[in-house]
Amino acid sequence: MTEPSFPAMRMRRGRASPWMRDMLAEHRLHPSDLILPMFICEGRGCEEPIDSLRGVSRWSVDRLAERARQAADLGIPCVALFPNTAEALRTDDAREALNPGNLICRAIETIKSAVPQIGVLTDVALDPYTSHGHDGVIDECGCVRNDETVAILAQQALVQAAAGADIIAPSDMMDGRVGAIRQGLETAGYSDVAIMAYAAKYASALYGPFRDAVGSAGRLKGDKRAYQMDPANSAEALREVALDIAEGADMVMVKPGLPYLDVIARVKERFGVPTFAYQVSGEYAMIEAAAAAGAGDRDALLLETLIAFKRAGATGILTYHALDAARLLNNRDV
Repeated sequence: MTEPSFPAMRMRRGRASPWMRDMLAEHRLHPSDLILPMFICEGRGCEEPIDSLRGVSRWSVDRLAERARQAADLGIPCVALFPNTAEALRTDDAREALNPGNLICRAIETIKSAVPQIGVLTDVALDPYTSHGHDGVIDECGCVRNDETVAILAQQALVQAAAGADIIAPSDMMDGRVGAIRQGLETAGYSDVAIMAYAAKYASALYGPFRDAVGSAGRLKGDKRAYQMDPANSAEALREVALDIAEGADMVMVKPGLPYLDVIARVKERFGVPTFAYQVSGEYAMIEAAAAAGAGDRDALLLETLIAFKRAGATGILTYHALDAARLLNNRDV
C-alpha cells in the first residue's frame, strides 16, 4: 500500500493535542510493568546508602516490609531481592547460599508475611556468597566449575522456594542450570514456583554500582567473560534463550537493558515468551548523573528510557527507578 503524500497526509495532525497523542500512543507504560530490586543488609533499623548508586540503599530485613508495601500500594507487582552477605560468611564454596536462615530467606519470609499480595523474585547465583566474587565455585586455576556450580544452584533454588519465593531467577549463566533447577523444584513439590532465567546476561561494564551494593566489588579474581556473554553477539543470545526455554524457563531476561534493545526485540519476536529487561545499576547511575549535571530532566529521562523497553518488546522492567516511575505514572500516562 502506498502512503498518501503531503498535504493529504499531515503526520502532525496526530500530534496536535495531548488527548490525540494519548489516543494514538502505540505503547504504554504502567506500574505493573515494573519490578523493584532491593538490597538487603544485616542489622536492625538499618538503611545504608550506596555511594555509587545515588538514592538507593541497603535495608535491614525489618525495614524491607515498608518498602515492599510502598511498591504494592503504587501498583508494582513484584520485588527482587539481593543480599549483601557478611564478610565472615563468604567462603570459596558459597555454603551460606544453602543456609535456610540466610539473609535472603529471612527477607522473603518477612515480605511474604507482611505484604502477601506482592511477588518476590530471588537471585540464584553464588557471587553474593563467594569470597572470590565469582558466580560459581572455582578450581585451582581460577576457572568456574560449571557442573559443580549447577548442583549448588539447584539446592539454592530449593532453599529459596521453601522460604516462599515466587520467582527463581538464576543469574549465573552456567550451562544447564535452568533444567537442574526446574527438575529440583518439580521433584520437591514446588511446581508453582516460576523461573525467570537471566538468559542473555552480558559481560558488561555497567554492573559496577551493583557490585558495590552486594559487596562483591574489589574481590573478583579475573573477570566473568568465560560465562557471561560477549557484547558483540546477538545471535548467541537467541541460542541461550532457546536452551533456557527448552529447560523449563517460564520467562527470560536480557541484561543490561538499554544498550541491548535490539536483543530484547529479537528475543520477543522469535520466541514470544514473557521477556524482561534489567535496567542495571550503571544505567540508573548515568541517568542520575546526567540529571544532576543539568543534562536533562530526571523524570523525563527515566520515563523515556522505560518506554523504550516496552517499545522494544519487553514484558516488564527491573529498575531501581521503579518507585519514582510508578509515582509519576499514577499521575499521568506515558
